[in-house]
Amino acid sequence: MFSGSIVALVTPLNNGAVDEKALAELVEFHIANGTSAVVPCGTTGESATMDHKEHIRCIQVVLEAAAGRIQVIAGTGSNSTREAVYLTGEAGRLGADAALLVSPYYNKPTQEGLYQHYRTVAESSKIPIILYNVPSRTGSNIEPETVARLSEVPKVAAIKEASGSLDQASKIASLCGITILSGDDSLPLPLMSVGAKGVISVAANVVPDRVAALTGTWLAGDAEGARKIHYELFPLFKVLFIETNPIPVKAAVAALGKVREEYRLPLCPMAESNKAKLLTVMRGMGLI
Repeated sequence: MFSGSIVALVTPLNNGAVDEKALAELVEFHIANGTSAVVPCGTTGESATMDHKEHIRCIQVVLEAAAGRIQVIAGTGSNSTREAVYLTGEAGRLGADAALLVSPYYNKPTQEGLYQHYRTVAESSKIPIILYNVPSRTGSNIEPETVARLSEVPKVAAIKEASGSLDQASKIASLCGITILSGDDSLPLPLMSVGAKGVISVAANVVPDRVAALTGTWLAGDAEGARKIHYELFPLFKVLFIETNPIPVKAAVAALGKVREEYRLPLCPMAESNKAKLLTVMRGMGLI
């Protein structure tokens, strides 16, 4: 069900409020450029600073804009299982195709706690769920053995694997048949070589057609063509993480004229020196 280039959408803001018009226009941009699915309200969408009403409204706006033309995978993760159940239920009620749930952050559950958390959400959900493993943000790793256990739970459909470890992805693939999606923009090519099916991408906000081409070329069996695209995009992959995501990518999308460069505290605009590096890479790629 999940493959190719899936974008972790930025959330456009205008004077502190979500810019619903710009958000809907981003969905059109991705439909026109070959993106497989859109993810509103993920980390890149600054979900940590949204209240529940706003979070649910963002999902609704994206679903209305998509109108069944592109898959919508709603970000519904929380470090509170009760809250994750609620948000996932709302996403299902609105008609999302699936939900993406970051593993609980800050409270650092044990492996059994992670298993129980995801199982509880999955058993309450009408829609498939995607596990999201990103130890650098959450402070804990979903071990491959735990992923294998969860793969047997109905509604657990895939994992966004952002540990940065090819070993971890390989171990998961060796233990179970869960769909693996890269959670690191610079790693979809090596992860696809060990069985991943695509990427949930930050860079696709900026170059959706090229990230779609990277995954599509590999999945079509053209390894050399995929490598060529990977090397072409690699400088962008790196510069988009020169500061905390989503600061650079929102600056990049603003440079394309698609959103205002506006953030919610505690996120703030890029250091001018880093922004200059970002814009230099974008100019070198002919994006601006």
